[in-house]
Amino acid sequence: MVQSNLELSIVVPTFNESDNVRELLDRLRAVLGDTGWEVLFVDDDSPDATAALVRSIARTDPRVRCVQRVGRRGLSSACIEGMLASAAPFIAVMDADLQHDESILPAMLELLRSGTADIVVGTRYAKGGSTGDWDGQRAGMSRMATAVSGLVLPSQVSDPMSGYFMLRREVLDACVRRLSGLGFKILLDILASAPGKLRIAEVPFSFRKRIAGESKLDELVIWEYGMLLADKTVGRYIPVRFLAFALVGGLGVLVHMAVLAVLLKALGLGFGPAQSVATATAMVFNFTINNILTYRDMRLAGRAWWRGLASFIAACSVGALANVGIATYLFQTRTTWFLAALAGVMVGAVWNYAVTQLYTWGRKGKAA
Repeated sequence: MVQSNLELSIVVPTFNESDNVRELLDRLRAVLGDTGWEVLFVDDDSPDATAALVRSIARTDPRVRCVQRVGRRGLSSACIEGMLASAAPFIAVMDADLQHDESILPAMLELLRSGTADIVVGTRYAKGGSTGDWDGQRAGMSRMATAVSGLVLPSQVSDPMSGYFMLRREVLDACVRRLSGLGFKILLDILASAPGKLRIAEVPFSFRKRIAGESKLDELVIWEYGMLLADKTVGRYIPVRFLAFALVGGLGVLVHMAVLAVLLKALGLGFGPAQSVATATAMVFNFTINNILTYRDMRLAGRAWWRGLASFIAACSVGALANVGIATYLFQTRTTWFLAALAGVMVGAVWNYAVTQLYTWGRKGKAA
């Protein structure tokens, strides 16, 4: 097989897509032919051995590569790692589930080759494109998310939520250090992070029905989208994970007070035991919700969940002592009780966030 000079790298994030890999490769070979191209499958340690399958194919096809990630997940972050690991001057991102129409890849590439555009978006909403057999609920959510994206986008794009696009490497180089890597909308992240005005072209396509495997979208996609938007609006001033951590902490206070009230008023337990049970309940609640939401891309499971809970409780116990100590000191130096208490809460929150991020969720190889 004679290989042309490398021109196009196609990044394909995967999780449990072994049933689709060979079919996708056959389709790419059919439409790209002798064009100098490579495909990088970035696999988040799929239980169905997607990475092993890709490596077996790569032994006989040098255009196929595998990047296997262990201990972390996330579609956007997988795309970023794949793009950085690529070598071509043009980079495409597409899904492995065969829902993206590979036949438009040559047209997308030609727009970049000709210098017409910096980034080309495969759109479902321009004339000639469609969302396929989406039901009304999914179509409505997509339209709403597209409308909300205007809060962070400097450019008008018909389908900023598309997961199918192609860009010049210079675009990636210019914005990669500003990318959030949160959630699943990497195109929106790139468009909102680019330092200058991008020339954007669009190529319509019809979204296909998934043939094999299961969709990676779940009920928490709205949360992830909100995290991305928050990072693009206030992330330059305060870490968006800290905002999420603080929000969960606020909910934990409500849980604490509710449990305490029930134990004191309904069950007649003494204040000391009731306070202890309420504190423990709130800590378990905070850890569980942070594991699901704040650290969704590094979430813990199995024995790692229990180890994480233990380290979380230990860190927050120290944070509680710091909270009380700072607040008491400030109050004794004639600071008003409200400001003293607020300072204690802030010191405890920052401590808890910093320490648990490092020791609870920061350990490699512990994620689900």
